[in-house]
Amino acid sequence: MKHGRWSVLLVTFLLAGAAFSRGQIENIVIPAGTPEDQALQAITKEPDDQKKLAMYEDFLKQFSSNPAAVAYANWQISQAYQGTGDLQKALDYGDKALASAPHSLDILVSQASIAQQLKNNPKLLDYAVRGGEVYNSIGKAPKPEGVSDQDFASHVQEQKDGAKNSYDFLEAAAFNVIVDDTNAKSRMSDIDRFTPAFPNSRFDEPIASYAMMSLTELKDTARVVAYGEKALAANPNNLPALLLLAGTYVEDPKPGGVAKSVTYAQRAVAVAKADAPDADRTRKLSGGVAHSTMGYAYMKQEKTAAAITELKSAAGLLKGVDDQQYAVALYRLGYAYAKLSHNTEAREVLLEAAKIPGPVQPLSQDLLAKVNAARAKGK
Repeated sequence: MKHGRWSVLLVTFLLAGAAFSRGQIENIVIPAGTPEDQALQAITKEPDDQKKLAMYEDFLKQFSSNPAAVAYANWQISQAYQGTGDLQKALDYGDKALASAPHSLDILVSQASIAQQLKNNPKLLDYAVRGGEVYNSIGKAPKPEGVSDQDFASHVQEQKDGAKNSYDFLEAAAFNVIVDDTNAKSRMSDIDRFTPAFPNSRFDEPIASYAMMSLTELKDTARVVAYGEKALAANPNNLPALLLLAGTYVEDPKPGGVAKSVTYAQRAVAVAKADAPDADRTRKLSGGVAHSTMGYAYMKQEKTAAAITELKSAAGLLKGVDDQQYAVALYRLGYAYAKLSHNTEAREVLLEAAKIPGPVQPLSQDLLAKVNAARAKGK
């Protein structure tokens, strides 16, 4: 081991104010002048890292009945192994430290960092969620006797301010676990753990989008709607929520579902402003999908002429932006034209749709064949 990777021990004196921390963030306290403090000072002075590591192991045996001492020594050993690249040992010793100090935000952040290096997302999420819970427990413990409301409130705010960077790191780490999870069921489980640990998160909007996407894959329509409505309550202009609710309701067989789809799609069109000169790709895609969904809903309502207007708008916005959504809009437009026996127009758009590889291609080719047959018969 290279010298210099060990943390320097900051001796902390026990003060009456330490009572503020009970039930909140756990600080490792080694009173000055105690045998533990003296042993740690000797370890700190040892220049050889291998000897220092052995001294920490002896320290653990000698002070095994002192949770703070055990937590601190295991944490130092964990950091030493992290420094040499032995990440699994680092994680194992860090877990031992957490067993003795489960509410130590510093150790949880350290463990999350190691889990990131190991690409161990389940452990990373676990540490991050536990850290979020610890942070949000600040100020929840009863005020100690003899402490004024003002002093207590000031101390709580001081703790929150001091821990904010750690909280932000853990919040971002947990969010990235959700982003990386490709399994809808486990991703939804991740989200269910994230949400209470990081209330009012800066990632609330994308989290809601991932939740709705996951629930759609799981075919849990009721929870899709609940998440979507919750997201819109927080932000009425949440485009992903508007689009997903429009897409969910358009397939809902219950009475009134298609009408709700139209309402959400119209709101999405208004928010996206996809026809504006400054509209970027995301806004054009959102607007195009909204118009396409609205056109599909109008077809279900037997409003075919109105559907054609919406689907032409959708195709115009989606061309060159997203091939698969463009193909969907073209197929729906071709279907609407064919329904009104406008076979020449139907053939034109279906010829283009049939050229685009993807799930809509065989549907477009099949419908094109039927349109060509109808044209041949002069219909």
